[in-house]
Amino acid sequence: MFFNSVTFLFSFLPIVLIGFLLLERAAPIFWRQLWLLAASLVFYAWTNASVLLIFLPLTAVNYLLGRRLSRGGESSGKWLLVGSVSLNIAVLAYFKYANFFVTNLNAVLQTNIFIEKILLPLGISFITFMQIAWLVAARKREVVPCNYFEFLLYSAFFPQIVSGPIVYQRESLPQFRKTRTSDERSADICVGATLFTMGLAKKVLVADTIAPWANQAFWAVSVGNPISMSAAWIGALAYAFQLYFDFSGYSDMALGVARLFGIRLPLNFNSPYKAESITDFWRRWHMTLSRFLRDYVYISLGGNRCGPFRRSFNLFLTMVLGGFWHGAGWTFLLWGALHGSYLMVNHYWTSLNERTRIPGAALFSGWGGRLVTFLAVLVSWIFFRAANPGEAFRLLVGLTGANGVLIPGDPLFFKSSPMIMAVPALLGLTLEPQFVLLACLAGLALFVSLLPNSQQMLAAMEPGIVTYGKKIEDLPKFFQPLAWHPSLVWLTLSILTFIWCMLNLSNVSSFLYRDF
Repeated sequence: MFFNSVTFLFSFLPIVLIGFLLLERAAPIFWRQLWLLAASLVFYAWTNASVLLIFLPLTAVNYLLGRRLSRGGESSGKWLLVGSVSLNIAVLAYFKYANFFVTNLNAVLQTNIFIEKILLPLGISFITFMQIAWLVAARKREVVPCNYFEFLLYSAFFPQIVSGPIVYQRESLPQFRKTRTSDERSADICVGATLFTMGLAKKVLVADTIAPWANQAFWAVSVGNPISMSAAWIGALAYAFQLYFDFSGYSDMALGVARLFGIRLPLNFNSPYKAESITDFWRRWHMTLSRFLRDYVYISLGGNRCGPFRRSFNLFLTMVLGGFWHGAGWTFLLWGALHGSYLMVNHYWTSLNERTRIPGAALFSGWGGRLVTFLAVLVSWIFFRAANPGEAFRLLVGLTGANGVLIPGDPLFFKSSPMIMAVPALLGLTLEPQFVLLACLAGLALFVSLLPNSQQMLAAMEPGIVTYGKKIEDLPKFFQPLAWHPSLVWLTLSILTFIWCMLNLSNVSSFLYRDF
């Protein structure tokens, strides 16, 4: 079940929300928690109920291990933690990487080992990291005491189960015990519905519209066709913005759904294409993953405590592991290695500039830094999307113009988005379809570079838990009229946007991060 499906929008969510609101008014907290837990388990098992046979025992074991760790001594607790974390990694490795390792083992050793295709349980990557965070926090005695029932609710809460955010137990559990006033309830519903509608629009109206442009380009290189420079740039940019609006849309929808029930999740997306360095990018993109990798991988490896060379190695290894976490494939390892290399160069450049004041360094700050960072990220996204390294390199060759700049009437894009293609015709213009698509992508680039994001517009309502920094970035003065407040104008805009989304909800597409 997806947030953008008719089943979720018109059956699951209304039933769960109405039931919760009724219980909130008339029943003790336990019954509200039980209702949310039951709904979350139904959501989790909607496609395949057998995943509960994995999820329930795993959370039960982790809960007991966490309880034991919180009471354990110094020496015994260390090895129990190592064993507990290893157990979770082993479960994730089996479901996510067994097929990958067997395939590569057969290729290297010329063997014929066969295992059935293993079904990846929904959200297994995010759940695993949440369980590891619980175990480490229990060892440090930083968890909120709870029973298994509450721990299961924390682990299974359905808004976060598809693609994160990666939530720490101490962040969300106290909120499940809170009783809202009628004013708080009304505010939460207004903010939640607004955030959800914003996210739905990003997913349905933008990400799903430009997805075919990326698919066409990557399909061309997958079958070995040489791709022109214009087609390659359309494909690379379309995927960069498809992933941006898909994940940004999901993040808003997850925050919005949770807020309907009075829960503030951690902020997970903060205009990453405004980043002026690759370090800044990772404070803005999948912020809870960055936080987890920093807290539980980078610092565990030694962080920056062992000198610049070891710091660089720790950064590189952390990003390689982060890349492999995203998917079982060589392209994900290359993607992680690229970002590890980017971070190493970024830290070296910053350190060198602080010592020697490099001439012309100012060109790589501000908008210059944004452009360089975006191009570096764009190259990495090609490996992230490609099925194998060969496809990625063929698209990179196309970006350089080695296969020609333009193929007039390129069939890859001629029939893409007919409504968009109809606009020049209505104006009496005859334009090459590729120019129309490039103009649309340039418009999206301006959109994400200049306009404030949803959390800035709703900052006064505290839409989520701040993940990086002390507070949500201020709304620029020029955009102050976009600050959200309960009004007839915002209500009308939200309703019209939702109706527009429903009119375009012909095909339900999954969220890209669901498979990672």
